[in-house]
Amino acid sequence: MEYNTTRNHLVMREYGRHIQKMIEYLLALEDEEKRQRNAQSVIELMGFLNPHLKNVEDFRHKLWDHLFLISDFKLNVASPYPIPTRETLKARPKPLPYPKRYPKFSHLGKNLELIINKALQEENPEKRNGFANAVAYYMKLAYNNWHKETVHDDAIQSELSSITGNQLEFTNTPYVRSFRNSDNRGERDRDRGGYGGDYRNKRNQKFQRNNNNRNDRNNNNNDRGGKFKKKRY
Repeated sequence: MEYNTTRNHLVMREYGRHIQKMIEYLLALEDEEKRQRNAQSVIELMGFLNPHLKNVEDFRHKLWDHLFLISDFKLNVASPYPIPTRETLKARPKPLPYPKRYPKFSHLGKNLELIINKALQEENPEKRNGFANAVAYYMKLAYNNWHKETVHDDAIQSELSSITGNQLEFTNTPYVRSFRNSDNRGERDRDRGGYGGDYRNKRNQKFQRNNNNRNDRNNNNNDRGGKFKKKRY
């Protein structure tokens, strides 16, 4: 009886012990043609055992790489893909350079600083004014998000002037909606496709008309003395 403690290390558990034994059998074969045919069969069997690899790009390339990895890179067969080596497997990737960006105005961020520099280099007055309006709108929006209160346009203009050296001035008021107006609720609901104020008004008018009709019938019954005529058969 064979125990797991007496077996060799299982390289890739997702393929199981039997696949590893098949690959060890391939290493013992001396005939190259037979070894190549059996290697193709093992590749097909590995694909059946892991159908999720079919959704991965170049899944057959991964199967061949796993075949050489399980054989400890000792299997001598022809592969349709570049044969991996132990050095390429354990090679460390090159370190990624960390972007060193030091914004002058940290509370506004580096991206807004890039937009301001692009606006200062713009020669077209209309585009330059559009840049200034966009920058002022974002500044007011950021202030409203962080401080939860509105800010006057003069404060935005003074900060923008100090940043750009009095080179940018916005014309359109960057309005930031900080609350919902209850008067326009019906129009907003109607625009969204829901039941707006017109529907509520019609519903209230219909309800009042039904109440008036019911009161008229009650008044007519009271005028008759509240007595009902006896039905004659």
